Amino acid sequence: MNFTLHKSVIKKQSIIEITGSKSESNRLLLLQALFPEFQLQNVSNSDDSNLMTKALASKEQVVDIHHAGTAMRFLTAFFAVEEGREVVLTGSKRMKERPIKILVKALQELGADISYNENEGFPPIKIKGKKLTKNKVSLQANVSSQYISALLLIASKLENGLELSLKGEITSIPYIKMTLSLLEEIGVKSTFINNTITVKPNTENPKPKTLIVESDWSSASYYFSIAALSEIGTEITLSSYKKNSLQGDSVLVDIYKAFGVETVFTNNSINLKKKTQNLEPKTFNLVNAPDIAQTIAATCFGLGIACHLKGLHTLKIKETDRLVALKTEIEKLGGKVDVTNDTLYLHPSNSIKEMVTIATYHDHRMAMAFAPLALKTSIIVEDATVVSKSYPTFWNDLKSIGIKITQ
Repeated sequence: MNFTLHKSVIKKQSIIEITGSKSESNRLLLLQALFPEFQLQNVSNSDDSNLMTKALASKEQVVDIHHAGTAMRFLTAFFAVEEGREVVLTGSKRMKERPIKILVKALQELGADISYNENEGFPPIKIKGKKLTKNKVSLQANVSSQYISALLLIASKLENGLELSLKGEITSIPYIKMTLSLLEEIGVKSTFINNTITVKPNTENPKPKTLIVESDWSSASYYFSIAALSEIGTEITLSSYKKNSLQGDSVLVDIYKAFGVETVFTNNSINLKKKTQNLEPKTFNLVNAPDIAQTIAATCFGLGIACHLKGLHTLKIKETDRLVALKTEIEKLGGKVDVTNDTLYLHPSNSIKEMVTIATYHDHRMAMAFAPLALKTSIIVEDATVVSKSYPTFWNDLKSIGIKITQ
């Protein structure tokens, strides 16, 4: 279904409640399956988290996780340690094109029984769950942090724990630290020294407790973009957020300061206020927060300023090749973009075309990153319901702050 976003001026003051973080929710859902003593609150209502919940409860032999990349990686590790269980883990056409070999090889080195049903290195995979006694494995450090987190999440269930050596420069450290912090919250001991992560085996049942999921910073990014593109004095309040967040995308606070947006934390909420107009060219290294690259590129394009984004090599294996997709869609709107394997350079532009149709490539972040441009021009967003992957109420929330949307 296509939505038309008409050029709009948003309210001077708005309040939005955002659902729990998809990243935290999916980690905690897996940990809850391993340790049923825990209760969870404010779990994400995203498709990905709903699929994760359903897959963990499933007794079927074939588990289909559709487009949910996080679920594919985390469940590969989870089913590998589910003793006596045999599962075929599969997904959408695009999921069958997304590599899983690095994680499968690491699990096989720990003793897991995993084989490929179709193409070597890609889903679907057959997993026969068993007790894993080996405890040492190494990975290239610049791979998707989800491979690393998948291993860490099951590590305390391994008979001898896990010693994971990371070779080279580590990508997305905040996501690894998030996983370790959540393990610590449930009583699992770990160390992260230099490039070696050690997780102790869990020898006793944890004490029952309720864990509250912080709201999603990636979802907040679109409101930072809207604030940056809006008139000076505009305020948007978002809940529920912590100043000492585990989520890497909380760097939005510092990044959008460079766009003149001030963030104030009060009572589990953040208040975004457009204070000044800063049209200087921007350079950001997003190696620790690649998911906000699309949002930042669209913000800069909307403001007509140049930007150079670095550290983006993981974007090529997401729901789509996000670098190529950004170049294609921004150039449709009249911009000029150069991309390499891990960088994006946006040239400054003076005008934005109207009523251009933005393709979303089955990628929720493409739809949401381009939506704030409705403050500058009218656009059509193709397959707009794709946002349900991470933020099902997105379009209703945009309407509530004053953006005019028709189907």
